[in-house]
Amino acid sequence: MGAARIVVVGTGYVGLTTGACLASLGHRVTCVDVDEAKVARLSMGRVDILEPGLADLVERGLANGRLSFVVGARAAVREAEGVFLCVPTPMGAGGSADLRAVEAVTAEIGDALPAGCAVITKSTVPVGTAKRIRAMIGRRDVPVVANPEFLREGTAVRDFLNPDRIVVGSDSPTAARWVGELYADLAAPVVLADAASAELVKYAANCFLALKLSYVNSMAELCERLGADIDLVTEGMGYDRRIGRTFLKPGPGWGGSCLPKDTSALVKVAESVDYDFRMLTSAIGENIAQRDRVVAKIAGACGGTLAGARIGVLGLAFKAGTNDLRDSPALAVSSVLGALGAEITAYDPAVSGGIDGMTVVDDPYQVAKDADVVVVLTEWAEFRNLDWLAVAEAMEGDDVVDTRNLLDPRVILDAGLSWQGIGRPRAAKRQIAFTADAL
Repeated sequence: MGAARIVVVGTGYVGLTTGACLASLGHRVTCVDVDEAKVARLSMGRVDILEPGLADLVERGLANGRLSFVVGARAAVREAEGVFLCVPTPMGAGGSADLRAVEAVTAEIGDALPAGCAVITKSTVPVGTAKRIRAMIGRRDVPVVANPEFLREGTAVRDFLNPDRIVVGSDSPTAARWVGELYADLAAPVVLADAASAELVKYAANCFLALKLSYVNSMAELCERLGADIDLVTEGMGYDRRIGRTFLKPGPGWGGSCLPKDTSALVKVAESVDYDFRMLTSAIGENIAQRDRVVAKIAGACGGTLAGARIGVLGLAFKAGTNDLRDSPALAVSSVLGALGAEITAYDPAVSGGIDGMTVVDDPYQVAKDADVVVVLTEWAEFRNLDWLAVAEAMEGDDVVDTRNLLDPRVILDAGLSWQGIGRPRAAKRQIAFTADAL
């Protein structure tokens, strides 16, 4: 197909990545947002999102004229062939997906859409949303298509341009095929489905990953109780091609912009058809329990009480490679520590200050000053390369709690500190004398 005229509504992670990548494929893309200041920054090529390759794509699209940014969707859609809805669908009251942004955009553009223009949901939406949008628009000449995204923060551009699959669903086969052809240059398998099945694919995939993460965290707890090593257990599991190696890393719990809201939303969808999705609710409960186990591990390193304890936290973002704090397990753990009386000093290479309940510093070594315990909560690779002798010298205590199993315990021991991870045997400190030469 030739270059299509596309409008993308919303310039968050999904919207901006979608717009910039579609422009890189040769389409003419207009990205829409309600935030005038944000549109002005993007129009100058200023990207606030930390996402490798995204700023370069935006700059290139602006330079070649295939990408533009405007305020207001109604005027922008009048000559569009396809309109992607990439607006937030956060967790609403009771755990269901909040579709107010989707509904607001639909109401705004419904009668302004040209005949034949496809309305495409890219946001994660519950089953039945395409049908709901079609009823709101009330026009037979405007097809609605579900085209869920499968982007990971930190690798979103790479994921978009090198997809495992492209899922397209609609009650209009012609519209579904047209949307699939937008991605023709990517040479990825295209799954054509009805709208309800396509909408469910995203939830099914994300919730399966959440189940896998909760499972490995449960196994890590079992390893600690049985004296086994979770790293060796998962290595042995990972060679089985039916299981694979991905999402088998224990940690402080899962979070981010997708898994918490999507698991909750699918539970609510199941309830709406009188199905008790006990496996998924158990995974959600296990995720909360994992946070509490991490807090208990840190409290143990502080002698059993957190009141007045000084905790140095390394990492605040929900995962390395992003500055996203939404539903970050690092923040969840830190919040509980603070509520129990701990004094928290934190550092993250992608996060600046302004977080309630803690002091955020711009130097990782500052978190160690007078700390009783240093805790790794986000898996930034740079933490491996810290001067752990300098960290030990600055600390008051001598315990490092590594909730990502990121660090080499031998390096920590050689610095005169103790190390404990998740699901692995604890390594007690080695006594060394601190001298100028040693440091």
